[in-house]
Amino acid sequence: MLNTFNRLLGNDAGIFRRYLGMTLVYGLLCGLSIVSVLPVLASLLANDLPAASRWLIPLVLGVVLCWALRRRVERAGIRVGVAVLQQGRHRLGDHVAQLPVGWFDAHNTARLSHVTAEGMMALAQLPAHVFTPLITGLVTPLVVVAALFALDLRMGLIALLALPLLLAVLVLTARLGQRADDRYHASTAQASQRMVEFAQAQSVLRAFNGEDGGSHFLEQAITDQQQAARRLIHVSAMSVVVNTWAVQAVFATLLGAALLWLGHLVGQPLAPAALVPLVLTLLLLSRFVDPLLEVASYSEVLRGARSQLTTVRELFAVQPMPQAQAPQEPADGSVELHEVSFRYAENQPETLRKICLRVEPGSMTALVGASGSGKTTLMRLIARFFDVSQGSVRVGGVDVRQIGAGRLAAQISQIFQDAYLFQGSIADNIRVGKPDASEAEVLAAAREAGVMEMLERLPEGLDTQVGEGGTRLSGGERQRISIARALIKDAPILLVDEATAALDAENQVAISEALARLRGKRTVIVIAHQLSTVAMADQVVVLDQGQISQQGSPARLAQAPGLYAHFLAQRRAAKGWRIAAQSVSEDSV
Repeated sequence: MLNTFNRLLGNDAGIFRRYLGMTLVYGLLCGLSIVSVLPVLASLLANDLPAASRWLIPLVLGVVLCWALRRRVERAGIRVGVAVLQQGRHRLGDHVAQLPVGWFDAHNTARLSHVTAEGMMALAQLPAHVFTPLITGLVTPLVVVAALFALDLRMGLIALLALPLLLAVLVLTARLGQRADDRYHASTAQASQRMVEFAQAQSVLRAFNGEDGGSHFLEQAITDQQQAARRLIHVSAMSVVVNTWAVQAVFATLLGAALLWLGHLVGQPLAPAALVPLVLTLLLLSRFVDPLLEVASYSEVLRGARSQLTTVRELFAVQPMPQAQAPQEPADGSVELHEVSFRYAENQPETLRKICLRVEPGSMTALVGASGSGKTTLMRLIARFFDVSQGSVRVGGVDVRQIGAGRLAAQISQIFQDAYLFQGSIADNIRVGKPDASEAEVLAAAREAGVMEMLERLPEGLDTQVGEGGTRLSGGERQRISIARALIKDAPILLVDEATAALDAENQVAISEALARLRGKRTVIVIAHQLSTVAMADQVVVLDQGQISQQGSPARLAQAPGLYAHFLAQRRAAKGWRIAAQSVSEDSV
């Protein structure tokens, strides 16, 4: 936990260490102040007022020092919290910015969003509001235990042995609470996903589920979340109760030992020498239990904070891809894969196996294959979303691991299957590829991507607002703008991931024409399902279960038996499919 805080704070970790040191001193001083009551009380019981007066001075001084130091500790804790808010997000952001692009899936993005928003605020409150009473509540009883040993060896030994037992109870209840907490968060994520799904898929749900709009899955997810929430509440409440009972059981044990001690004194003359240690011991017992009860009350708060810190630690544990110490410059727009194998995790099967491929500068290569054959993975490796497990990927004759991240990004433009537009105008979204582009460059990219025809139908032209995520435009229109965004970047290599998937015929033609205009100008690697796109390629690479099954020109592969011929037959059959209308004469009715 403390290491995670130091990692978050970076250069400001010294503030945290000073805070911890001050808190430890404060806890020790609190314990000594409690112990300093003993000689005052002993002197009073012995009717020695001068001695009690002398001991009263260090007692008062200790109380004043505790009060003054507590104010400094609180201010130091606030400074640590401010540093977490100011530096923690930056440190985490700097680390995440170095992670592979492929790491940013929906699950990891959601975790990152949660910890940078709610998580950092929760962590910032820990030093001033949680760590101070917890550390004090742990240090003070240790001082009291030392005083108990001085008064009675048996009482000190019982108190000392009780501390690891209490720690074991706290750890056990924390683990039970963590399981309930994990289950609750998982059910909450599922319910959120179902809510979004329910809102976005109303047309489908109502078509197949009638008036209730297909709310069964949503209701089930909400029910699961409610059950998980109830379980979390019950476990949290019982954890606090069990922790409190454990502390009270220790107190009862110590009190019972004190009563046994008193029992030995019954029937004997109670001389001050025998009575004073007993009274002082009873006083210490109450002061021993009070801070432990406070620690028990903070156990659930600490468990919740540990959950946030665990997420932060796991994010920091993700290793960024190594960067080249002496970056090299690509010579041209060629792409080469040599004996490339890749798996997403050590315990998963290989997605690509022994891939060897050469793409010449300015040529167009079409990747063809069934779903799951490895096409998208191959594209991601070229852009270095991940590093290969074996082999090498070369761009311009240089291993991508030896090219600086910025230089590699400048070398490659990408068009994704799901075109995402940012809230703003069409021109703003095109300029994402080149922020300093002039209006003439924006118009040229729009013309080359087939956007001009769309702009003629829009009264505001390039200034048309696209809405959040581009919701005001159709899928084909968003895809054309994403192509213009990639073209204005003017990178020598263009990767196109199923740009015409799920589009209507008009948009498919427009996008295919835009890709055709790039032949000879860019190195284009496209995942293709349309015959028109495949036909214009210089070479076709057919992938099957992570391996290259066929490779060659479209004309040559069309004449050879294999998966490509089967692909052509399927596409031609789909293209030629018609619903024949049979005329029915009145006489046949």
